[in-house]
Amino acid sequence: MTMLISVAPQAMATAPTVAPDQASQVTQKPYPNYKVIVLNDDFNTFQHVAECLMKYLPNMTSDRAWDLTHQIHNEGQAVVWVGPQEQAELYHQQLSRAGLTMAPLEAA
Repeated sequence: MTMLISVAPQAMATAPTVAPDQASQVTQKPYPNYKVIVLNDDFNTFQHVAECLMKYLPNMTSDRAWDLTHQIHNEGQAVVWVGPQEQAELYHQQLSRAGLTMAPLEAA
């Protein structure tokens, strides 16, 4: 029985050496970005779409909002913001609640 006890501490001693290496490899991987995509529809006005983009998306200028609004209309959709998942979920939800037609979030 004494031998079993002496084996266990050796096994435990080697385990922490392996775990930090695996943990450091995982933390070095960047988190994926997500795309917030607005779809064209038949009921939102250009004005409403542009105003929503300016209201809910950080650093959105009037010119950029109008360019994206025209892209949504002409191409059927536009990627209006790309970034971390938590923020993407927030902006997606806010734009959706404002009445915009949204595509599901997708990894960038």
